[in-house]
Amino acid sequence: MTCKDVDCLGRYPQDQKGTSQVSKRSGLYPQVRVDTASVPAVAHAGGALLTRTARVSGLDVALSRALGLWRKPLARHDPAKVLLDLAMSLALGGDACRDAALLRAEPGLFGPVASDATISRTIAALAGDIDKVEKAIAAARAAARAHVWRLAGANAPNHDASAANPLVIDLDATLVTAHSDKEQAAPTFKRGYGFHPLCAFIDHGPQGTGEPLAMLLRPGNAGSNTATDHETLIKQALAATPVINPHRPGKKVLIRTDGAGGTRELLSFLDRRGVSYSIGWTLPANTPELYRLVPEDVWQAAYNADGAIREGAHVAEFTNLIALKGYPPGMRVIVRRERPHPGAQLRFEDVEGYRLTAFVTNTSRGQLAELELRHRRRARCEDRIRIAKDTGLTNLPLQGFDQNRLWLLIVQIANDLLAWMGMLALTSHEARRWEPKTLRHRLFTIAATLARTARQRLLHVKKTAPWAVLFTTVWDNLAALSPP
Repeated sequence: MTCKDVDCLGRYPQDQKGTSQVSKRSGLYPQVRVDTASVPAVAHAGGALLTRTARVSGLDVALSRALGLWRKPLARHDPAKVLLDLAMSLALGGDACRDAALLRAEPGLFGPVASDATISRTIAALAGDIDKVEKAIAAARAAARAHVWRLAGANAPNHDASAANPLVIDLDATLVTAHSDKEQAAPTFKRGYGFHPLCAFIDHGPQGTGEPLAMLLRPGNAGSNTATDHETLIKQALAATPVINPHRPGKKVLIRTDGAGGTRELLSFLDRRGVSYSIGWTLPANTPELYRLVPEDVWQAAYNADGAIREGAHVAEFTNLIALKGYPPGMRVIVRRERPHPGAQLRFEDVEGYRLTAFVTNTSRGQLAELELRHRRRARCEDRIRIAKDTGLTNLPLQGFDQNRLWLLIVQIANDLLAWMGMLALTSHEARRWEPKTLRHRLFTIAATLARTARQRLLHVKKTAPWAVLFTTVWDNLAALSPP
């Protein structure tokens, strides 16, 4: 239709029956009729990948044994199954206990799923003995992790770990907003209200995402640089790491965090444990004077994230210029200088137009630029926290503090399943780095039907689905592995 087909009032010409010609068009999408019917279609068929991961890792059996003390004799639902169902609902996009209804609607795929009332009673019972429950779940997860890493072989994060190529444990804290008056919720340093959990993750490097080792729930007003909290979390993280002595893991384990960990107490603790460390550090007030003592030819070019030289950025060692009384022996202070980007707000601590940042490490070998690049890669921990917040951490939905401690364990189980699935079945595919939103869009919501034949359940994935081949590849890789 052209402009000539419209009259001076902007109306379309009428046909002989007085109907606008444009109304005969069907629109941009096909018109359908909607009803309900008993069909074999399965919603969120990709959940089968998570149930298989739980089986292959042995997490289902390990959790069931660990939580056996809290299962009542005549109970229909195993507490381990309740927690696993909640974790899977978080991995599939839920954010509260009620979202287990998604799994409950698909018994052919997820089996019997507890009612909301049973879930509530199970959480209350486990939270009533939370200290023992935390230890039991941590032991079950550690056993499953050890088996997964054995299956992964060269793709496991501890493969060929050494002092020169350590296994990296990243620490970071985050704020979780509470939208109601929950137990021990408190004002935060960012003028919010809620909680301030501290998290520890294994870094899988550029080829993968990462997996949680431990999370410590704290009130919103908990300090960022509280050494005792960091020590507690590190002990839990080391105990959850396979094939190391948690009391003396050695230099093949690297603890990495930001300036919140740069206290004398925490650095001395790490020194006693014998681990490698790379910790953000606050420079002293006389930094401008120290800066002028460093000859220009001492500064070495810094690296970009890809290892290429970064224009305008340099690193140098300040260890011999600073009084380090009370700090552990062998600690080095490495400083990075870089001019702020155009438009960046200048700071009082900028020196001669350079922004100076520092970290400390006990690694004695390696170029300064390489050590500084290794430290800056701790920013991956922020990605891990973002993934955790997309998998249940963005909201602590329960009222009691101990109940929310249990919720953090469920969040960790959900992230374990996602990380282990990628490590075991997506080793040579970019999908190992996909975050939950992408996994849900491409794999977990794939269309399928469920059929029963010869006493078996057969999941028919829609052949024309864009990611059908990848889905079946992941399944075949998982199906080829044996539980412990």
